Amino acid sequence: MQLGMIGLGRMGANMVRRLTKGGHQCVVFDLSPDNVKKLSSEGAVGASSVDDFVKKLNKPRAAWVMVPAGAATESTVLNLAGLMEAGDTIIDGGNSYYKDDIRRSKVLKEKGLHYLDVGTSGGVWGIERGYCMMIGGSKESAQRLDPIFKTLAPGVGDVPPTKGRQGKNATAEQGYLYCGPSGAGHFVKMVHNGIEYGLMQAYAEGFDIMRNADSKELPEDHRYQFDLGDIAELWRRGSVVGSWLLDLTAMALTEDPELSRFTGTVQDSGEGRWTIMAAIEESVPCDVLSASLYTRFRSRQDHTFAEKMLSGMRNKFGGHVERAAGG
Repeated sequence: MQLGMIGLGRMGANMVRRLTKGGHQCVVFDLSPDNVKKLSSEGAVGASSVDDFVKKLNKPRAAWVMVPAGAATESTVLNLAGLMEAGDTIIDGGNSYYKDDIRRSKVLKEKGLHYLDVGTSGGVWGIERGYCMMIGGSKESAQRLDPIFKTLAPGVGDVPPTKGRQGKNATAEQGYLYCGPSGAGHFVKMVHNGIEYGLMQAYAEGFDIMRNADSKELPEDHRYQFDLGDIAELWRRGSVVGSWLLDLTAMALTEDPELSRFTGTVQDSGEGRWTIMAAIEESVPCDVLSASLYTRFRSRQDHTFAEKMLSGMRNKFGGHVERAAGG
C-alpha cells in the first residue's frame, strides 16, 4: 500500500523505515532536503515540495502529517487540504489537542476529505518495537488504511491476550484501535500521556527516597546505601511495578548512576496540561496526574534527583533532548 509522510524527524523517519520494510511504498517530504535524500536512499520516494508530494501520491491519497503540534500541524494540514481532492485522507499522527482535530475535520469534510487523528506512542524505539496507535475520525478511511496500521503496530508478539477477551476487538491485541469519531484518537493519547506523567513521577520519587536513605538526618543505624541500578534491574523481574518505563529507568541508571548529565529541568509537551483541563471540564478528580504536572513546573526552578530521573526517562523513551548539566 502507498502512504505519504510529511515530517521526517525522530518518529516520522522511523515509521517510514518500518513501512518500507513491511512492503509498503512511502512518498516523503520534509523541510530538510537532507532528510528527504536520506530516506530516498533507503527506498522511499522523495518529494521536493508539498505540491510535488501530492502529485506523487496515488488516488485516493493518504498523507500522514508527523510535525510538531500547533501552528506547524495546522499550516501543513490546511496546505495539504488545498491540494488534495475529495476522497483523499489526511492523517495527523502528532500530539495535537483533540479539540483542534474536531475543528479541522469539519473544515476538511466540507471539501470531501477524510481526516484521521492518530495518537502514536513508541518514541525512538518504535522502529523495532512497533507503534501503539489510537485512531479517531473517519471510520471508512481507518478501515481502508488498516494494512498501514497493522504494519506499524507491534502485533501480538509474546503478550498473551487478556483472559475473557474472546470475541473482543482483535486490533487492540495487535496494538492499534479505532477509538471513535474525530478527536477520539488524540483524546485517548492525551490521557495516555497524562498517565505517563503520573507513572514517571511515582518511579522518580521512589528512587529519590532510596537515594536519600543514607541521609545524615537519619540515625546511623537507619541509614542504607542502595545501588539504584541494581534495584531497578531487580524490579524488572517478577515485580508488580515492572514496566517498559522501569526498563528505561534501569538503562539510564546503568549509563549514568548519578544522572549527572541532567539538570533536573523537566519539560512538558502539552498533553499533561490538556488531560487536567479535560478532567476539570468533566469534574473528575485527578490528584496524581495534576501533581505530576505541577512537579514539572517546579523543576524549572529547583532540581532534585527525582527531576533528573524524569529527564533520564524522557530521553530514553522518546529521544527528548533535555538541557544538559552546566548548559
